[in-house]
Amino acid sequence: MGAQLLDGKALAQQIRDRIAKDTAELVAKTGVRPGLAAILVGDDPASKLYVKNKQKACDAAGIYVDENRLPAGTTQAELLALIEKVNADPKVHGILVQLPLPKHIDSRVILEAVSPLKDADGFHPHNMGRLVEGMPLFTPCTPKGVIKMIESTGIPIEGTRAVVVGRSNIVGKPVALMLLHRHATVTVCHSKTRDLPAVCREADILVVAIGKAKFVTADMVKPGAVVIDVGVNRLEDGTFVGDVDFEAGWISPVPGGVGPMTIAMLLDNTLDSAKRTAGMKT
Repeated sequence: MGAQLLDGKALAQQIRDRIAKDTAELVAKTGVRPGLAAILVGDDPASKLYVKNKQKACDAAGIYVDENRLPAGTTQAELLALIEKVNADPKVHGILVQLPLPKHIDSRVILEAVSPLKDADGFHPHNMGRLVEGMPLFTPCTPKGVIKMIESTGIPIEGTRAVVVGRSNIVGKPVALMLLHRHATVTVCHSKTRDLPAVCREADILVVAIGKAKFVTADMVKPGAVVIDVGVNRLEDGTFVGDVDFEAGWISPVPGGVGPMTIAMLLDNTLDSAKRTAGMKT
């Protein structure tokens, strides 16, 4: 079976078109326009680009953006005061705090200060706990995008053997839980896993999120497996590659795979929050 690319860019555009339509309907029926507060502290170039791309996507979908760019010297207390303000703002339905934050600010304290009802990134312990139960208000954006990409293949998740390489709170653990809730048999691998290649070869669905360039090679993958490459690694020549170094049965490319889906899921979470505010079904 030749490699079939999972075009995250095209799938994300389909989802964004649907979000724009749903947003217009929500505004027409209820007068509620979905609103996202984006908070960026400092001058990290990658973070600035991410926020710019998210703002552009919001504009195209008809979502209101409350952009807050703060200097790198902003204190933790000042940032907490801003979060308290957007938590209370009825025009804001989702809050995005762009990571990483400057070293003098405790990310955990900041993320826990975001209202769980506006936690568009899905990182608040309240929402992570609800995800364990299978009833999250918000699902983390990248894992949600990964599941949508797997579903787009038309291959049922139920009953499959799924292997997740990486156990981060941002990707690995949430993806594993979401696959489990969809009745896959899930194995989570990490740096201490014995005979990792053998475990990977058992997977019908392989999600790789470890941040090591071209770590997974062809001999580690079952023919025809669905492979989702979440890694984004910058090489010395400036090019970006994923964690996977081959073409599988179904594989998401880097760039153009999971990245566009993450932004689409952020918009989706914000829209869902606005619908809940308006008393509509999500």
